[in-house]
Amino acid sequence: MPAATLLEYPRMSDAVLTEPPSSPEATPAPPTFLELGADADIARALAETGIERAFPIQAMTLPLALEGRDLIGQAKTGTGKTLGFGIPLLQRVTPDSSQGATPQALVVVPTRELCVQVAGDLEQAGAHRGVRVLSVYGGRAYEPQIETLARGVEVVVGTPGRLIDLAQRKALDLSRVRVLVLDEADEMLDMGFLPDVERIVALLPATRQTMLFSATMPGQIVALARRYMTQPTHIRASEPGDDRATVDAIEQHVWRAHPLDKVELLARVLQADGRGLTMVFTRTKRKAQKIADDLTERGFAVASVHGDLGQGAREQALRAFRNGKVDVLVATDVAARGIDVDGVTHVINYECPDDEKTYLHRIGRTGRAGASGVAVTFVDWEDVARWQMIDKILGLPFKDPLETYSTSDHVYTGLGIPKDVTGRLSKNQRTREGLQAEEIEDLGETGRKPKPQQRSGDRDRSPRQRRSGGNSGGERPSDSAKRADDKPRSSNSRRRRRTKRGGNAASASVE
Repeated sequence: MPAATLLEYPRMSDAVLTEPPSSPEATPAPPTFLELGADADIARALAETGIERAFPIQAMTLPLALEGRDLIGQAKTGTGKTLGFGIPLLQRVTPDSSQGATPQALVVVPTRELCVQVAGDLEQAGAHRGVRVLSVYGGRAYEPQIETLARGVEVVVGTPGRLIDLAQRKALDLSRVRVLVLDEADEMLDMGFLPDVERIVALLPATRQTMLFSATMPGQIVALARRYMTQPTHIRASEPGDDRATVDAIEQHVWRAHPLDKVELLARVLQADGRGLTMVFTRTKRKAQKIADDLTERGFAVASVHGDLGQGAREQALRAFRNGKVDVLVATDVAARGIDVDGVTHVINYECPDDEKTYLHRIGRTGRAGASGVAVTFVDWEDVARWQMIDKILGLPFKDPLETYSTSDHVYTGLGIPKDVTGRLSKNQRTREGLQAEEIEDLGETGRKPKPQQRSGDRDRSPRQRRSGGNSGGERPSDSAKRADDKPRSSNSRRRRRTKRGGNAASASVE
């Protein structure tokens, strides 16, 4: 474990461990997981995937977490927090193959995508331990999740809403949970999940180990830790005074772009030398889908992830992206966390993020786990003031974004884009299979309205005839019969006549 500075943590009776400043001298190789106390079967499973040595947050977290202590882990996005709590969690769980075994560990995450990612990482690390891991989240049918819980699991990873639903249905028993992990706690705060988290914690045993992990540490998260943790150690894997939390390995470009030229500019950026998988972020669902459609028309292999898509379509897009069948993923901020895909070289903010945290979460999709990456941000004219606020908070050198068009020289020189490219991908470069090559899985999705059943004979009638009950003139079936039964109008009956706009309604006697 690297040396750490021990500081007093005010009002919480615990300690703060801070990673020491980097030294110009040659630093020793990071410790292996075995050296940090990980079981041999976990270390072997990680080594099979090419993971052998720990990152700073893991090296600082593991010795304390393996002792069963409560802790708060704070590190830059993309520095390996998942294994920081995953390895201690797996070692504290006892494999139990009995029917109906209830969960011994619970991981609460804010988004569906992060749920899938964390569950996959835990399954990978515990491949040789026989630990059963289940992910539960909205958008999928309840029945398969309830059936799996009935068979028995050791670890549950879930989003707050689905966890509460399953607990209320008596399908999820949390009375034996030994380890609780709150992952990306600041994101749960932003999404309004803290009341749900408190309801979940109330269902757990009072004696347990609690670990909270987050990229940032707002005051409400600290207050949450005070209520539900016992003398936690606050581990901050960053240099003292480094409040920007940006990943140094990310090359950042910020340009002031015209809305009518942004798609053309984006299409040229996507043809930069060395570009691998790329994520494009937008603010709205409609914009995400429109960009995906425009890029597809220009020849790029694109998928999109946003709230208007069903869970099956979202997972299809993510699988296609991970498998390399598409190399561009357009997403709203719902996917900014939870997507940890190897080979993401570029992140493009098609629109200025709302705040500095959103900016950090977006660009954190590249430059992960020590790799390098490129982040490009397009700023509209009306968003310059918002960007300057972000720039000031993070201490970036881009206060006045450079006015940029798709023909600007610095676009080509800064990103290594060939001078002869156009806004369309040439046919000889269209080598990806595309989204259609990835099958969509039937998840029995919830929240879908069933299609109305047609009555017999409806198929042979036009839509207008169906609405009118089969009368081509558009009358309701009862109208003609009603008229037949009406008494003849008397000669002195009164009719109403409406005047045109500007006049008052008037009644006239018709003789």
